[in-house]
Amino acid sequence: MPSPLRKLSHTVYECKYHIIWVPKYRFKVMDGAIRLFVRDTIRRLCSWKRLEIIQGNVLSDHIHLVLEIPPNLSVSSVVGFLKGKSAIQVFGKFQTLRKRYWGMHFWSTGYFVSTVGVNEEQVVKYVRWQQRKDEQSDQQNLFN
Repeated sequence: MPSPLRKLSHTVYECKYHIIWVPKYRFKVMDGAIRLFVRDTIRRLCSWKRLEIIQGNVLSDHIHLVLEIPPNLSVSSVVGFLKGKSAIQVFGKFQTLRKRYWGMHFWSTGYFVSTVGVNEEQVVKYVRWQQRKDEQSDQQNLFN
């Protein structure tokens, strides 16, 4: 089984994020051809930035993504990139949306993000174990 850990030149990481964003005014516009185009555009943009899509879903009024983002990229820059580039491409392909969304603003300004990864309980147990291990080694050093 491959390790879930990724590597950069000086970093080993597992950074997964659950990200949700919506179209402006939460209009239900992502149906049919628009839904497929948005899905394919997000896939293309993620592969361009070398982001791994673990799970994704384009619904009529919002998008869910579980992305693995390396630590040298900020979540806000990745979301800004995905929303900005996809909006430009959507307006280029579907000219009729320009009447509904003036000023080339397809996506709402905010987004939701939550970290996904190692279980909090596992981390707490590891930290406690590490503390006990350090305390034991300190005690051994005192007596030796």
